[in-house]
Amino acid sequence: MRVDFGVLGPVAAWSGEHDPVALRGPRHRAVLARLIVARTRMVPLDVLIDDLWPVPPENAAASIRTFVADLRRALEPDRPPRTPAKLLVTEGPGYALRTGRDTVDAWRFEDAVTTAVKSAPAIAAEQLERALTWWRGPAYADFPDEPWTGPDRTRLNELRSQAVEGLAEARLDLGQAAAVLGDLDTHTAEHPWRENAWRLLALALYRDGRQAEALAVLRRARAMLADQLGLDPGPELARLEEGILRHDSGLRPLAGQVWSAATTAFDRALAADARLRLESTVGILRGLAVTGGEGLQTAREHRLAAVAAAEQLGDPELTARVIGAYDVPAVWSRVDDPDQAARIVSAARRTLVALPADAPVGPRARLLATIAVESRGVREPQPAESARESVALARDLQDPGVLVFALNGLFMQSFGRCGLAPVRDGIGAELIEVSARHGLPTYEVLGHLVRLQARSALGDLPGAARYADAADALAERHDLPLVRVFTTWFRALRQAADDPDEAEHAYRTAAATLTDAGMPGLSVGLLPLALLCVRVTHGRPVGDLVDVGGGWGPYAPWAYPHVLLGQEEPERARAALRGLPDPPADHVQEALWCLAARAAIAVRDEELMRRAYAALLPADGEIAGAGTGLFGFGPISAELNALVAAIG
Repeated sequence: MRVDFGVLGPVAAWSGEHDPVALRGPRHRAVLARLIVARTRMVPLDVLIDDLWPVPPENAAASIRTFVADLRRALEPDRPPRTPAKLLVTEGPGYALRTGRDTVDAWRFEDAVTTAVKSAPAIAAEQLERALTWWRGPAYADFPDEPWTGPDRTRLNELRSQAVEGLAEARLDLGQAAAVLGDLDTHTAEHPWRENAWRLLALALYRDGRQAEALAVLRRARAMLADQLGLDPGPELARLEEGILRHDSGLRPLAGQVWSAATTAFDRALAADARLRLESTVGILRGLAVTGGEGLQTAREHRLAAVAAAEQLGDPELTARVIGAYDVPAVWSRVDDPDQAARIVSAARRTLVALPADAPVGPRARLLATIAVESRGVREPQPAESARESVALARDLQDPGVLVFALNGLFMQSFGRCGLAPVRDGIGAELIEVSARHGLPTYEVLGHLVRLQARSALGDLPGAARYADAADALAERHDLPLVRVFTTWFRALRQAADDPDEAEHAYRTAAATLTDAGMPGLSVGLLPLALLCVRVTHGRPVGDLVDVGGGWGPYAPWAYPHVLLGQEEPERARAALRGLPDPPADHVQEALWCLAARAAIAVRDEELMRRAYAALLPADGEIAGAGTGLFGFGPISAELNALVAAIG
């Protein structure tokens, strides 16, 4: 069982799903804290004694051994008697805490700050904001005066200040000046000697349109430094004050400077009703969509308006370009807004009919790809035909941008039945090859995520991990924050496969990435479904999952019978299974069929058992659920064998 340790606040430990570990008295916590300070190195017994007592008692060595024994029982309660400890180990003349860097909050914090320094602003802001939530109070709060915590406390406090200022810097680069003012005001009050904090606060005020207040902050900083430290302001504060007084355009974020100049020129050059505006708008929306969260939601809202405006102009070729230009890579087979997707598909089909026979092939291929992408999750032949036709046109056209969009549509239409992971693996390989050769990073990321999912379904988790790492590297280089949602969930899947007891903790942690991702088609019902699959496969109770993460969402028909079975109501479960529909043609269909099969076996519903067997048979050899790249159910062969045994 995983144990996490906390020193960013009172010394603490947690096991399983963040359940507190009872560490008993202050001496026990002191031993644990002293071993954490040693960073997995051995601490000799005599050093522990000297650090714990100014004047050690005669029985100090025996007391330490008692504290260690108590800690071992608390940290590894299931360890069989007379077996060696795995966490708090005896080594030579002393003891060591053998734990990974990711299990101690202070060590994780150090790594997060180090990584954020080298990251793009959006990624850095996300990493630092999350890392700062790990602080529960002063570092080693139980032992503020102990000499052995002093160096660690000093270093961690400095890192925390760097993280606060780094977060503010990243948000300022992202144009979020108003959002950082409160935190910076508090930070400068707590650390008045930090010139960088004063600089950031003044810069944020200036960018928020509050020039006089920015100058007042700089005057206050100058007075404080002179009165308390006898120092003049450093060159950065002086340059900032001069820049504010001159209204230096260089004080705006560089991206904001470029954007302002370009949009001003654009407005001057084009008439208000120019058709180029519509095509340019879609380009902006496409860039906005890959930022996730509010940006993705805003892009979806305005996309439909842009299509409607193009149709009103009565130019099918313009409408085709406006519809087809929104080629945002799609990695999940359930749409976020079904009504909007249906309206986009209808507009694309109308435009296809209206296009003249001699219209360019590229826009036609993009319309077909749009139909395929936006019709994901439905069991109809026409979208799949559109996908195949789009790919064929793109290959003839030899346009890599059109081809990767068409391949995205083909991927979205590769869920017509269970067992198509090898097909998707091939699509992902081609996406990577074409995108890497022609510099199409968003589709190269898509290719890696597609192969991550396919290799997971085929039981190749080490191979899938290589694609996760490649996707993360590209995402950091090209500022694509949504990628982390999928790779974080994949790593939870892998952790769950290695240690089923850790599965629920891993999935609950991964679910935090979905909070502001702007992808309801992915997030609604996902966490309870993942937890349900874990519990069903390991024979654990499921009744308390009803309200997790907002409920079952679209997965309720397949989940609810298991809740009823857990409540020992087999007849109600049998009634709930009666008329159970086939799962949608999407990523989770194998997992839903396995849930249906398990419930059908439990209530002896032979008709449903036969349906499940026929649906799952083409996927024999794959891992149910793992094709999502997010969670797993187990080997489909095991479910088929159970169905055969039950049907007889």
